[in-house]
Amino acid sequence: MSSPEWAAQALQSFDAVVSATPGFRSRPGQRLMAEQVARTFSSATLGKVDEESGEAAPTRSIAVIQAGTGVGKSLAYCAPAIALALSRGTRVLISTATVALQEQLVNKDLPALAALMPQPFKFALAKGRGRYVCKLKLDRLAGTGEAEEEGEDDLFAEEEAAARAKRPRHETEARMQFYSTMAQTLSKGAWDGDRDSLDTPPEPEVWSPVAAEGASCTGKHCPAFSQCTYYDKRKELVGAQVIVANHDLLLSSLGARVLPELDNCLLVLDEAHHLPATALDQFACSMDLSRITWIERLSSRGLRIGALLEVEEIADIPKHSAQLRQTLQDLARIVMEVYGAQLKSQPSAWGPARVRVPRGELPEQLIAPLGLLAASAEGFLDALRAISKALRAEMRDKPDEAKRLSTLYAQIGMLAPRLEELHATAQLLLQDAPEGAVPAAKWFTLEVDGDFIVVKAHASPILPGTTLRNHLWSAVRGAVLTSATLTSCGHFDFFLREAGLHGDEATTTLEVPSPFNYAAQGTLIAAETRADPKNAAQFTAEMVEALLHDIARVEYGALVLFTSREQMRQAVDALPTAMRSVVLVQNALPRTQLLRRHRERVENGEPSVIFGMQSFGEGLDLPGRLCESVFITKLPFAPPDDPVGEARAEWLRAVGRDPFSELVVPATAIRLAQWVGRAIRTEEDMAHVYCYDKRLTRTSYGQRLLKGLPPFALEQRAPL
Repeated sequence: MSSPEWAAQALQSFDAVVSATPGFRSRPGQRLMAEQVARTFSSATLGKVDEESGEAAPTRSIAVIQAGTGVGKSLAYCAPAIALALSRGTRVLISTATVALQEQLVNKDLPALAALMPQPFKFALAKGRGRYVCKLKLDRLAGTGEAEEEGEDDLFAEEEAAARAKRPRHETEARMQFYSTMAQTLSKGAWDGDRDSLDTPPEPEVWSPVAAEGASCTGKHCPAFSQCTYYDKRKELVGAQVIVANHDLLLSSLGARVLPELDNCLLVLDEAHHLPATALDQFACSMDLSRITWIERLSSRGLRIGALLEVEEIADIPKHSAQLRQTLQDLARIVMEVYGAQLKSQPSAWGPARVRVPRGELPEQLIAPLGLLAASAEGFLDALRAISKALRAEMRDKPDEAKRLSTLYAQIGMLAPRLEELHATAQLLLQDAPEGAVPAAKWFTLEVDGDFIVVKAHASPILPGTTLRNHLWSAVRGAVLTSATLTSCGHFDFFLREAGLHGDEATTTLEVPSPFNYAAQGTLIAAETRADPKNAAQFTAEMVEALLHDIARVEYGALVLFTSREQMRQAVDALPTAMRSVVLVQNALPRTQLLRRHRERVENGEPSVIFGMQSFGEGLDLPGRLCESVFITKLPFAPPDDPVGEARAEWLRAVGRDPFSELVVPATAIRLAQWVGRAIRTEEDMAHVYCYDKRLTRTSYGQRLLKGLPPFALEQRAPL
């Protein structure tokens, strides 16, 4: 079948689903998006291509689609993509940024679609290994709440040792009981081993000791393999035509064969505006220069296990281990000699003290130790790889000794990722950008942990687009990226650069407007203050006064979005007694409980106002009376002290470009559009959006920000 025929068939499937959906209205924008999805996926060449034998180079096809609220994005991409995948004998991989959208797709959208499409298909949710329990670890911990034999299992990082020692007896007993109950419910089949399906998901410090992890997993050689939740879920993925994952898992598993091969599947990236930030997080790295006793433990384990297996490569482990410990101590000392005064002068209340390396040019005295560190780590890793290879061979040859051998494998695997992180961090820190090239961001932190001073080194790429182009798009054949906010100030350019698709000939863009009549449904009230927003103290005092005046008139649901915790604290402190019962503050309750209480109040005809920050500014769906007013306390500029952002701004200035206009304003435009997008969620909604930052209407960049917002009726209000 030709590409146009595939596309036409996929669009017919979409039309059939729409017509079969009870009470569903035809949406021109949705069909326009479905057409683009069908065209994009039908023209991509999938599978291996042997160009040396004369086959044509594969055709890449990527669409970037901004679809406003109310378009119905998930149906517009799911129906044609799945129809095409079934026709072409391939699979659809959908990646999202939030758990909420994953759950919506798996629990609502895909089951509804499966009931309407003529061809049956299976779908599955893919999560990272760490979301599932490791039965071996749980069994070892269930009896005591800690590892039964510290020397054998050592499931805890050394920085947690002090916390365990200080833990009250009743807390230890509670943890013992928790692990025991967890093991019992797992063995009875009352729990599936997924952290997220527990009634109350545990805190990371409680979950971490029993979480599955790749480095210590022996897969099919593990004695608990037949009961392994993670591998059971992997089997579901094998039989599914549609797999729902998230951006973190997508990027972390590149080349690992956890998800479908990107050159042989149809990739949809929803909430795509998050992709660049996820890429930076994924490829950043850090190493602890102070807590280093784990190296000795890894060394002794490597020597003991390597000797048992007669692995020759272990001979140099003592040398590498000693060199690593000495070099890390030297690095910590040099960092404190060079940057100690700056680090110690910063207030500790705001987290670890931090100092960034200007232009990514490390002081000369750090270069040689870092080179030595990278070389020693590489030699040590080579020896560990040889041991792991020998262990896997032994497991294959002696299945009756699987439990003992799996334990040995885990003993090395639990610490090996730290060594890999040391190696990666040292390499990125040593990366010296040639003239005109983009340097990495490099910085050091200092924090106090009890009586212990912890020094860490960090490094990160600063251009997400370059990273994505090298690691993701080089492998992808067909992709659709979508979100309600991909344009910035009315243009796609910023997102395309951030996502690594600017100038890519395979990429097309499409903007599908929302079906809502924003001018009739909403009003944007630019409520000015006398104080300049840059004068934080005066502005916050005046803004809080205006905010309290406005929320006193809220009849049903409202959302107030703050740009800092301090700003929110001051607003909470200023609340009059009568209004305190009306306000629900983020983190005072778990998110699900807070939203449930908000809905209950509004349904009972009572006013309810949510105070929240960035995470409440997107992905929150509160239609109708649940959110009749959105209050934006200040324009949501990113914090100015982010080391990656600082390094990038410094580089832009060095090459004669303006970081504020090129980076800060476009990023703020996307964030502001997300915040404003909480107001109108259906065609019947009526809402007011208040913004107390006069820069929105008084500055040239404010006018750029306004262009990226829905066309609300604009009302300007003088200071109260």
